[in-house]
Amino acid sequence: MKGKYRWVVGGFLFAASTLNYLDRSALAIVAPLVRHDLHLSISQLGLIFSIFFLGYAAFNFIGGYLSDHYGPKRIYALGMGVWSLFSGLTAIATGFWQLMLFRIFFGFGEGPMGSVSNKTVRNWFPQNEAGFMVGVATSGGNLFGAAISGPIIGLVALSYGWRVAFIATMILGFVWLVGWSLFIHDKPAQSRFVHAQETAYIENGRTAALSHGHEATPLRTYLLSATILAIALAFFAANYTQYFLLSWMPSYLVSARGLNIKTMSFVTVIPWLAGLLGCILGGLISDRLVKATRGAIFGRKIIIIATLLPVALSLILLMYAKTTFEAVGLMAFVLFLEGMTPLACWAAIQDLVPAQRVGAVSGFVHLLSNVAGIIGPGLTGFIIQYWGGYNMAFLIASLVAVVGACAVAVFVRNQSQALPVEYIAGRPANSDR
Repeated sequence: MKGKYRWVVGGFLFAASTLNYLDRSALAIVAPLVRHDLHLSISQLGLIFSIFFLGYAAFNFIGGYLSDHYGPKRIYALGMGVWSLFSGLTAIATGFWQLMLFRIFFGFGEGPMGSVSNKTVRNWFPQNEAGFMVGVATSGGNLFGAAISGPIIGLVALSYGWRVAFIATMILGFVWLVGWSLFIHDKPAQSRFVHAQETAYIENGRTAALSHGHEATPLRTYLLSATILAIALAFFAANYTQYFLLSWMPSYLVSARGLNIKTMSFVTVIPWLAGLLGCILGGLISDRLVKATRGAIFGRKIIIIATLLPVALSLILLMYAKTTFEAVGLMAFVLFLEGMTPLACWAAIQDLVPAQRVGAVSGFVHLLSNVAGIIGPGLTGFIIQYWGGYNMAFLIASLVAVVGACAVAVFVRNQSQALPVEYIAGRPANSDR
């Protein structure tokens, strides 16, 4: 028996990422109600969606850097507390500027989640389980949260008002925080719930090259790597599409497809469940490719390219969708494929970077990728209102996906591009992976 407590840790990560997207997408679900009550224009709503990502992106790197120094447990707890509080405070907003203020602080709290989750997976899971764990517990939880947000937030808002929905999200976050504080530690060896056999299994499942990196190697060695920057661009492309749909899919279904809020709340479940399925399958496929192909990086690279290019094509086809059925089906296919891309990016960072730098490098990549959130939702609001409507927004998202795929195809070629020679144990620095 290898022990199973690491899966409890994975369960907490899944619950946290579910809450992360449940809370984040709540505003998009109730946007038609909020816009009416607070007298907001479409472009103002787009700015409110985007301002969240300004705070979020800033703390992607800060949170990851702090997790390397103070441990993921503390940083995740602090982040959950801040984002839950400001999610709840959304209930008292009375106008545009208050919403802007609450959303940027909400973003500060959610910012560390991705990089700290990746750091936690790196500490608690062997390499052969990392892709699956990132897929299920982080990316999968995100999309599951987005899937259940429609019926949960929508029905609570219709029954009790949209303000009550935000108070409920705050309470759920505080409940998670209590459990995390009591039962989770930074590393398996620190936990009284983990047997020595499981600890050994986890530690032996990490390659010696990545487990024993030298802290003296400058962080910029990794941050300025062409490989890491290309992965960040692919992550940016995936996020651009996901945040576009997260922020504007509900409004698109209501305004462009004529659904009422109740119907929309249930219809949005379909694309996000497809994304969740993509995360689970993508994690399994990614780990299998690592075993079956020329190495970890090659396997992650295949996943990224083979998902972003069909995403680009599907977004073009959305411009020509005649029925709501066709539109929802295409969005489901987009999110099914897109759900695989971020987990491959997260897993590639774990494969490329030593343990002492995973948090900071993950945070840096996450920061760059979430510039998509700063730009995308706000830009989309202006495009919809002033320049070509939803079809032009689909076209731009498609072009971004193509650029991300091309960057990975060109620049992600072998491990030595991201790792100093002393980390490539037993392999010459110019050997292909």
